[in-house]
Order: sequence, then C-alpha cells, then structure tokens
Amino acid sequence: MATYVVLSKLTDEGRKTLKSKPERVKEVNAEISKMGAKVLHQFALLGKYDFLTVLEAKDNVSIAKIMVELGSRGTLETMTLSAIPVDEFLASLEKSG
Repeated sequence: MATYVVLSKLTDEGRKTLKSKPERVKEVNAEISKMGAKVLHQFALLGKYDFLTVLEAKDNVSIAKIMVELGSRGTLETMTLSAIPVDEFLASLEKSG
C-alpha cells in the first residue's frame, strides 16, 4: 500500500454543505474506504487549504480514480501528493550509491 497526502479546498458549495451538515466529512471518509483507500489521519487547516488528509491506497491509479470521483461532485478541489516514508527513501539512496 502507498501513502498519499491530500490537500483539499472547499468550493462555495462545499462550504455550504459543511456548514449545514458537518458530519458529511466523516461520511466522505467512509465513502473513500468503500472506494478502496484508508483514511489514516485528517486535519482541518487554516490558510490556503481547508483539510489535510493522509490516505493509504493500492497505487497511483487507485488514488487518482478516487480523487476524480470526489472532485466531480463540485464541493472540493484537491492536490494529491505521493508520500514516501523517510527510512524507505534513505534506504533507496544507499542502494543506488
């Protein structure tokens, strides 16, 4: 399983939904699980993005499909980053040297 960091920004519609139905965040997390990814951590943010979510998914194709599904709803915009554990990254550098 691979790890992904998702920065999300609510649209106007997303803010309206969140205000009227705050529990929607947890419902979306359950939907993500049904789509094959696991929510490991989630934080509300101040600043340019509204949420930071750490997910675990099978691969890039799987996470891309989930992000397209979520984005197609019109309630949020996302930036998804692949995250490599530092020890794994350092080990790969040692092997290539």
